Amino acid sequence: MTPSQTISISQVAELLAHSGYDFAEQSSGVLRVRDIHSGVGFQAALQGNVLYFTVHLMTLSAGDVSAGLMRKMLSGNNGISTSSFRLYDAEGGKVLVTLNNFCTLQDMGPEDHDDVLSCASFLMADVVAARDLLQPAVAA
Repeated sequence: MTPSQTISISQVAELLAHSGYDFAEQSSGVLRVRDIHSGVGFQAALQGNVLYFTVHLMTLSAGDVSAGLMRKMLSGNNGISTSSFRLYDAEGGKVLVTLNNFCTLQDMGPEDHDDVLSCASFLMADVVAARDLLQPAVAA
């Protein structure tokens, strides 16, 4: 990518729309995306040439974030192969649990198209594994 080339979130939105995703722009550089087949929603945020995908999995009381739950999320063999968990403090003593993935874009050519769609696909697969992984811990 030359310094005069910039990648826009609208280019990402167009690619996602042509590939089975609905979207709405939330703010500058941020999309709210929904996979039309599964109904799973996620955010896509473009910062420079890095595209970040984030799925909000659940909101827990801070006290429910136990050492056992953290071990499950951090385990190398937990079934989450390409994405990572993040925890964010929220109001009222709550914690947001998200699943995240990203890809670096060059020029929005065919290789970037493949990277964006692969990243979104990997995130959707990891969401299923993450919900299975976390649900028993939250119900306990």
